[in-house]
Amino acid sequence: MRDLEKWMKERELTPEKVEMARIILNEIQAGRDVLEAIRAHPLPVIGHLGKHTLVGVYRYLVEKGEWEEDEIFLRKIRMKPGRTLSGVTTVTVLTGPHACPGQCIFCPDDERMPKSYLPDEPGAARAFQNAFDPYLQVKSRLDAYYAVGHPTDKIELLILGGTWSVYPREYQQRFVQRCLDAMNEEDSASLLEAQLKNETARHRNVGLAIETRPDEINANELQWLRTLGVTKVQLGAQSLDDRILSMNQRGHTPADTLRATAFLRAAGFKIVLHWMPNLLGATLESDRIDFARLWQSAEEGLGYCPDELKIYPTQLLENTVLHTIWEQGQYHPYDTDQLIELIAGIKPSVPEYCRINRVIRDIPSNHVVEGNKRTSLRQDISDLVKARGSVCRCVRCREVGHTKVSLDELTFKDFTYNPAFSEEHFLSFNTPDDHLAGYLRLSFPSVQAPQTGMPDLEGAAIIREVHVYGQSVPVGEEQDGAAQHIGLGTELLLAAERLAVQKGLHRLAVISAIGTRKYYRDRGFTLSEHYMIKEIA
Repeated sequence: MRDLEKWMKERELTPEKVEMARIILNEIQAGRDVLEAIRAHPLPVIGHLGKHTLVGVYRYLVEKGEWEEDEIFLRKIRMKPGRTLSGVTTVTVLTGPHACPGQCIFCPDDERMPKSYLPDEPGAARAFQNAFDPYLQVKSRLDAYYAVGHPTDKIELLILGGTWSVYPREYQQRFVQRCLDAMNEEDSASLLEAQLKNETARHRNVGLAIETRPDEINANELQWLRTLGVTKVQLGAQSLDDRILSMNQRGHTPADTLRATAFLRAAGFKIVLHWMPNLLGATLESDRIDFARLWQSAEEGLGYCPDELKIYPTQLLENTVLHTIWEQGQYHPYDTDQLIELIAGIKPSVPEYCRINRVIRDIPSNHVVEGNKRTSLRQDISDLVKARGSVCRCVRCREVGHTKVSLDELTFKDFTYNPAFSEEHFLSFNTPDDHLAGYLRLSFPSVQAPQTGMPDLEGAAIIREVHVYGQSVPVGEEQDGAAQHIGLGTELLLAAERLAVQKGLHRLAVISAIGTRKYYRDRGFTLSEHYMIKEIA
């Protein structure tokens, strides 16, 4: 048990704060509303206590043995519960400064940061403060989540920092290893050792994402990413118009992006595309046309069909080539109203298999020279969509959230679509009011699909993702009505098996993260070289 005086000093707590927190916690436990209890007990000079203080005192009382641990009570007092409502806890880290092959005219280039990042962006600032040390970045984020009451046993790790593929492989391997060491809470001698330890660690890696350029994707790169444990790849598509990409000196073509998405899908990766309206040469109408290209099928001659999307409107920043072009009067940023109108108009067209993760980057407004400076666009856009009587059916807008679910009230759905070189099945369980409780992404690559060179995938149907929604629940624990613990994942896997058999296939391959291997082993899968495999009778 920790020493009370030391514990208080670490958190800058006074005896008065601790005693007041006890009073508030007791009132909440007796049934009083959390905010009402906090507001009823202000301290002189200090004012109202923050939820982080309540969480800290609660954890101390549990550790001391004065209180029984109560996950439901902790949920009441935790800060920002929405952060883990998607079922996992996200930890974002940045790689260190490194050259990028791109010459994009819109990119900031601060020598202290990886290309395209600024030192005072929220995630980038944490990395900068930790000198880009992967271990320290992960540990500090886990500590912060714990301090405000969030579970940290299922971690989706997002490695950002420009073009991951151009960093030396020794750096990449060490970076991932040290991230896993922080989750494992012990050092390792190799990446493989760190991965094996993480299978049963207290903080398990249930997803690993990197970001790179479309022209960096090939069979050799995909095999290396699987060696690292990567399950999701973010690609900077930016535009699907050759002319716009050329004007902005992006250095790749839409054909490169289409080829990259086909390669990633054939290897089972989840695909996140970045799309940028308001690039040099674009107009509001051309952006609407360009956005529609994202969802056109292979039958229509395209087939990008990303699983997730980040909408990053171009932001005019100093020390960029685009800034010089603007000074010459040859570029005009959209204003806030134009941007809201544009995105509110196109957002309802997003198909139900895609998740819109972001609608703007967290670049501090003081860096934006002209155009939109509001970072809270998502709510403004949602309000306008609702006012028009429209609905966005993307995954994020339909997540079940706090809602309790019952298996017998859910409807199973198989949404089928056809990106380039694949037949995709988005299998889902939906509530009566069309909220999403869980889903599985199943791929049947065509014979014309790019060859990955990985024997695990030969003759296999590929499970690219299994996700069950609701507040992230610690491994081994259950909550009444929580979607994560009513067997939806198992039901989705069985549905995938049935579809594979109908297609004449007798093998399932799943792109498992390190920390989900045990889950799949318990359901009949075995670890092969790069994937978890199940032979179907």
